[in-house]
Amino acid sequence: MALKSFVLTIVIMALVTSISYASDPNPLQDFCVAINDPKSHGLNMPGIAFNQFGVTVASANVLTLPGLNTLGISLVHFDYPPYGLNAPHTNPRESEILVVVEGTLYVGFVTSTSAPNEKNRLFSKILHPGDVFVFPMGLIHFQLNVGKTKAVAFAALNSQLPGLNIIANASFGSHPPINDDILAKAFQVDKKIVDYIQSQFESNNY
Repeated sequence: MALKSFVLTIVIMALVTSISYASDPNPLQDFCVAINDPKSHGLNMPGIAFNQFGVTVASANVLTLPGLNTLGISLVHFDYPPYGLNAPHTNPRESEILVVVEGTLYVGFVTSTSAPNEKNRLFSKILHPGDVFVFPMGLIHFQLNVGKTKAVAFAALNSQLPGLNIIANASFGSHPPINDDILAKAFQVDKKIVDYIQSQFESNNY
């Protein structure tokens, strides 16, 4: 009986450890290039429309640059129009370091909590060209162009495909939608407000 309990404990610890450290897998070879030309083009130009706030994104990740496969890195070029917003979101599989090359950005992230009565804390800063800011893995973060001209930034990420979860879109624009009773209780508002917000996300493509 003692041996069975010991084995069960080891199995549970192994599972927890593997989950805790889950991220991009370590490569089994020096590199894995799926095409003859392991280069990406277009990071010098504004990318595709990213959201309804005018932000555009050009990415070099494993989907656009197969040569990144197994390397655990990617790069993003952001263009923000005046007052353009990269809305609060999380990237579940990476930490991110962002550098501003043009314009002025207000950026920040919100900490997680470890106890029911603990408050989430906001860390934020105004960034100018040459300034750098780090967004830890999995935490809610954002960028807002607070200038009257466009802003440009680049972000390096420690994942070949970081993933994206925009908080408002996930909460109010999921398919099928989250029950409005749940959202009304969670956000402490009337269900009519929830229904109205959900209708806004049904009417756009973001």
